[in-house]
Amino acid sequence: MAAPLPVSARRGYGLGSVATGSFGTVPGLLLLPYLTDRLGVPAGVAGLVVFLPKAWDVLLNPVAGRVSDRSTHPGGRRRPFLLRAGLALAVAFVLLFSGPTSPTGLAATWVVVLFLACATAYAFFQVPYVAMPAEMTDDYDERTRLMTWRVAVLALTILVSGGLSPVVRDALGPTWGYRGVGLFVAVLIAIGTVGAWWGTRTAPMSRAATAGGSLRDQLRVVAAARDFRTLLAVFVLQALATGAMLAGVDYVARVLLGSPGASTVLFVCFVGPALLVTPLWQRVGERRGKRTGYVWGSVLLGAGALATLAATAVGTAATAAAVGVVGVGYAACQMFPLAMLPDVAAADTARTGEDRAGTYTGVWTAGETLGLAVGPFLYAGVLALGGYVSSTDSAAVQPDSAHVAIALGFTVVPAVLVAGSLLVLRRYHLDEGMSHR
Repeated sequence: MAAPLPVSARRGYGLGSVATGSFGTVPGLLLLPYLTDRLGVPAGVAGLVVFLPKAWDVLLNPVAGRVSDRSTHPGGRRRPFLLRAGLALAVAFVLLFSGPTSPTGLAATWVVVLFLACATAYAFFQVPYVAMPAEMTDDYDERTRLMTWRVAVLALTILVSGGLSPVVRDALGPTWGYRGVGLFVAVLIAIGTVGAWWGTRTAPMSRAATAGGSLRDQLRVVAAARDFRTLLAVFVLQALATGAMLAGVDYVARVLLGSPGASTVLFVCFVGPALLVTPLWQRVGERRGKRTGYVWGSVLLGAGALATLAATAVGTAATAAAVGVVGVGYAACQMFPLAMLPDVAAADTARTGEDRAGTYTGVWTAGETLGLAVGPFLYAGVLALGGYVSSTDSAAVQPDSAHVAIALGFTVVPAVLVAGSLLVLRRYHLDEGMSHR
């Protein structure tokens, strides 16, 4: 198990990020504008609509983890879930943007129900998927290399799905634009699903005994793991920050910069750097330890967000440059915690002889989902406080207070959240015992 994984296994595992990246990105980027500027839902209510289905996942993800922990499927403990749940997610996503647009109440209800279906399917894809690295290798650095592939594919997926979805929407017009986005993203989800399922078919997988006891018993053990609690708190705070920034991209482009097309530019600057710097972050992790790399990336993430506040007043080019700094930090803040999570789960297995990786990742993804759900909800709340005016054609004139709210929600709020996460990260110590060179 300590031998390096074959490149095919790393590549196959990384393809799963095509599904997770597409679903994790596009709703956060476009679902709130779809509700406020296509369906005419007030900003506060729209934030609640986006939040509620993901809040369901916070409850469901630990259950999905425990279900996969106890699986005895001949195809493996985790892989069979990928295919079934991933394809169900693709179908539900097509329907999400294909519902009625009036009356507003019916349209909003459709979104809630279909987004709930998406969230349910996603839980049974994401949780087994994230649990797999702890069972694929026991090597500390090999997990970093595995996450390098995953984050590189994730960055490319976010770049493609997040960058092209607004283009698809704008090219097809108000009636068919969002429906086109639904179909486009569903195809990406299906590609990632099949790719991960097929690509990991020959990957080595440990088969430690399933931890006994009820779900409540396992959650109690997981909650007692200090390093896991610390790592999860850091990741949730940063998911809040990135969720708020993602929700704000379209508003910053349209309202502050006066260019709807700038949303693609900003998105590319947010995600594109990861394609270049992820191998460099891997070297930092191998030479200085994962926690050190995580700290450095978090500093860049927070500082870049704060710098964007001044940059928005200068113009698109300056804003893009500041967001590019955010993107460099974002790459590290994706790769390192995902590489550290299997360390925590594997340490538990080594100590107890029982495999509860699915429970760990179920709680982890519940926290991530909560953060990414509350992020847009938080941003919508800032918009509501600023008096943002909703419409059905994106043509409403916004008051000065809404301009201020759009800027603060995109910059200062994420920066404060990242600063808080750095204070928490100081309490993580597992890396110190695993990274001596």
